[in-house]
Amino acid sequence: MRVSRSTGYALLAVGYIARHQGKGVVLSQNVSKEYDIPLEYLLKILQQLVRANVLRSKRGPRGGFCLAKPTNKITMLEIIEAVDGPLTGELNLAEQAGRDKYGIKAEQTYNKAIAQARSVFQKAKLSALLATK
Repeated sequence: MRVSRSTGYALLAVGYIARHQGKGVVLSQNVSKEYDIPLEYLLKILQQLVRANVLRSKRGPRGGFCLAKPTNKITMLEIIEAVDGPLTGELNLAEQAGRDKYGIKAEQTYNKAIAQARSVFQKAKLSALLATK
């Protein structure tokens, strides 16, 4: 499993916005500058997060981004899937290998690993990631 650079940027941006949410909306330029992310690239990522209902955007001179829901309701899986799409196991080894035992077992192992990764990311709440303990 590989997480894209875009997803890494999304995780950083959501964390930054969460840490600064008490001060009103966060400007995309601030996130871009903080993490050295090209602004146009970041804006595309932020819009994906808005469409996934992780963030809200406000237009205009006092515009910016804020969380769409409380930090204990946002999971790492939501952020990942907002950018990279569903985290699924689409290996199809069993079918390709003529349903031999090796192909079946390899595919089962892969699917189990994907399910475990989904579970870990689903349980990882933004609130816990932000905790300083």
